Amino acid sequence: MRIRLRKCSLIVKTFILVGLFMITYMVVELSVSSFSSLEKEDHTRNRWERDLHATEEKVEDLSRPLYIKPPPNPNAPGEWGKAAHLQLNSAEKKMQEESIEKYAINIYLSDQISLHRHIQDNRMYECKSKTYNHRKLPTTSVVIAFYNEAMSTLLRTIHSVLETSPAVLLREIILVDDFSDKDFEYLGTYDMGMEVWGGENLELSFRVWQCGGTLEIHPCSHVGHVFPKKAPYARPNFLQNTARAAEVWMDDYKEHFYNRNPPARKEKYGDISDRKILRERLQCKNFDWYLRNVFPDLHVPEDRPGWHGAVRSLGITSECLDYNAPDHNPTGAHLSLFGCHGQGGNQFFEYTTKREIRFNSVTELCAEVPEHQTYIGMRHCPKDGGPVPQNIIWEFRLDGTIYHPNSDKCLSSYRTSEGRGDVQMQLCNASDKNQLWKFER
Repeated sequence: MRIRLRKCSLIVKTFILVGLFMITYMVVELSVSSFSSLEKEDHTRNRWERDLHATEEKVEDLSRPLYIKPPPNPNAPGEWGKAAHLQLNSAEKKMQEESIEKYAINIYLSDQISLHRHIQDNRMYECKSKTYNHRKLPTTSVVIAFYNEAMSTLLRTIHSVLETSPAVLLREIILVDDFSDKDFEYLGTYDMGMEVWGGENLELSFRVWQCGGTLEIHPCSHVGHVFPKKAPYARPNFLQNTARAAEVWMDDYKEHFYNRNPPARKEKYGDISDRKILRERLQCKNFDWYLRNVFPDLHVPEDRPGWHGAVRSLGITSECLDYNAPDHNPTGAHLSLFGCHGQGGNQFFEYTTKREIRFNSVTELCAEVPEHQTYIGMRHCPKDGGPVPQNIIWEFRLDGTIYHPNSDKCLSSYRTSEGRGDVQMQLCNASDKNQLWKFER
């Protein structure tokens, strides 16, 4: 029995030792495997990071321009787009004046500014945040059309393209010195019946959209324009060009344009038969399609007979309602009076079926009377189909007064202490001629 027990004990001990050995082996094996796996992962990660870094370097290389712009010189005139002022002697001043006379901008100063000068990066955030795969982008031809351009401004533009455009994408730079009509040949090129400039942007937009094309807005696309003190060429008749575009493309909607620009009705816009044939040949859509599909958010005026045009005061009969908005702030002024001129524009108003007094020669503004105030301001009109705020509701009464229910007052004309005509809200009195008004075309 003892022997059996001893044998059994040996067997048990043997199994225990073998088990411990197996467990130890497995632990060691797992440790080695884990270490090997981690080593492989580290190796793979390092190789991936190296490849990624190399890829980034390649992308960076692909974005390099053809020429590298020299470092900025803070002492150079015009650097970073800052205004430059030169100390000139009498002979130099004469040369400067001659350049301004010829080009209408100071080309003498422009000639002193480096062709490689740096400017501030004023791109929109949406543009700066964009990334591109340069390998998948097509090459580009840059077309620069110019007319009576000074050499330094033209060369600076060319160098800007060469020093900022990725070399792999820049195929060529094409200079056109003929007020180019080479683009959009299929769509009819530039309307040669238009004079110099003015209105061609509208004509081209209507034509592209109505004839099957599209105009795309890109956050990296922007235009800088230098407005000279005077044009180096004869100013065009803007109304003539715009009337020509309206006659060709706007169909019956052209009446809204003429209502707001009465002198345009008398303009001689030339022969448009070729443009009409072009529109028919291309099977272009009508202007109603354009409004419904391209610009559905645009408010189309009602222009009801007798309820649009200039609003003349019967108290100060030489004066009409007038609104002169400051630049970049369309609602930043008050309604006032000014001598009636019959030109539409800032004296064109429309009374709508929603009882709004709309000023919409440029943008859709509605006359309002702020709470507890006597002046008449302007605010952006509500969207079509939206509720109409109480303070922009008006009533043109049969007695000739213009009543504002929310303030319970009427529009009244008066003269300031300086003798200038103006308007304010007063308690209604139909016997006061300063509170009587009429629409006239």
